[in-house]
Amino acid sequence: MGNSRSHPGQGLSSQFLPEEQAEIDRLFDALSSEKPSSNTSPRSFSLQALKNHVGEALPSEMVTRLFEGMRRVDLMGKVKGPSENVSQEQFTVSMSHLLKGNSEEKSLVIMKMISATEGPVKAREVQKFTEDLVGSVVHVLNYRQELRGWTQKQALGSLPRVQVLAAQLISEMKLPDGEKLLGPEQLAHDCDRAVIEDWVFRTPHVAMFLSVVIHRGFLLRLSLDLATLIPERQVDLGQEFASILDVLSVVYINSHLPREWRHRWRLLFASELHGHSFAQLCGRITHQGPCVMLLEDCDSHVFGGFASCSWEVKPQFQGDDRCFLFSIFPRMAVYTCTGYNDHYMYLNHGQQTIPNGLGMGGQHSYFGLWIDVDFGKGHSKAKPTCTTYNSPQLSAQEDFRFERMEVWAVGDASVTQPVKSSKSILDVDLEAQSLLEISGRSRHSEGLREVPEEDQ
Repeated sequence: MGNSRSHPGQGLSSQFLPEEQAEIDRLFDALSSEKPSSNTSPRSFSLQALKNHVGEALPSEMVTRLFEGMRRVDLMGKVKGPSENVSQEQFTVSMSHLLKGNSEEKSLVIMKMISATEGPVKAREVQKFTEDLVGSVVHVLNYRQELRGWTQKQALGSLPRVQVLAAQLISEMKLPDGEKLLGPEQLAHDCDRAVIEDWVFRTPHVAMFLSVVIHRGFLLRLSLDLATLIPERQVDLGQEFASILDVLSVVYINSHLPREWRHRWRLLFASELHGHSFAQLCGRITHQGPCVMLLEDCDSHVFGGFASCSWEVKPQFQGDDRCFLFSIFPRMAVYTCTGYNDHYMYLNHGQQTIPNGLGMGGQHSYFGLWIDVDFGKGHSKAKPTCTTYNSPQLSAQEDFRFERMEVWAVGDASVTQPVKSSKSILDVDLEAQSLLEISGRSRHSEGLREVPEEDQ
């Protein structure tokens, strides 16, 4: 498949299709068009040429990393030490590896981007590379004005979300002894090619972010579907609203949604806009299709859950195994279903004998995430983890208070609306009907309405 070994002078296989290879050649011609100096081949380009081309679209550190990764590619053992510049062969092979290659091929170039020395790299060097990569994604998308309505703002005094997401990506790395890189005490460990290759394979965000940086940083005219990376943000016209979420948080959560729902997020409820009211929450989120719910507790922890089905007010659990809980701050993580039970979603209101509130995971009075009908209160109970989602305690305190809550519908707007019932509230609430009769008050609608068909 592709243009393998067909490009003149190409020592290694390119995986680009002919039309893609033409675009790679066009970019190389633009980069190598500067008048060569006495020690520069006319068919190569320098670091300065790359920086001139990229301009301010990428941080200087990432441009240098990309250049070093390309110029140190060894074309089948032909290079005795890194060249000063990047040849056409090196450029084509590097781009092929990073954009189209498997985890082994990607790791070849990434190792050279991480460190200038040959052999294993230190875990702290991988950490710095990952922070630079995540920061570069936000930088280039902001520069190209492709944040799709989201912001890169963060709360004052909080750990930058770049570092939080980078820490999550690094935590997926398995060291040679099989342990995950979970603490600063492990940053001195060596990471060889096998470790980096395994990390790239199991952490798709690394390859995805590199692709965004290259496509948007170099202005490559190749296909890149940003719609499933960053969803379009929709808020009702005339409403000024600063979300709890920044663009990196959205990218992280969005990547865990079913693909068909990743292209658009539509605000259903925000406590800042619609008030601190559980009734308002229920009225705005029910029968709206799948949605993401999140809140920020009074200790600045940010967390929430994804509901794969429309919320309905009823005393039974609902949802399916596509639901999950997540944490955004102080650490990013997603917690998926264990299969232990089907207590995915729960929403109830107006009952006296069973809990009233919104819950996900666990059981009554012991939810993985619970929003009480007394809006502003909730709990996250997990000793040691939630039975439904294997999540730890998400909030700073087991019983927490919160000021900010948001719910976003994902994907296209739901086209199915709930069937309006012809029943009176008294038909479905027998307790209210009995109380009315005991008090001696009559039902004025009795005999004036048709009996609902299901009661006939």
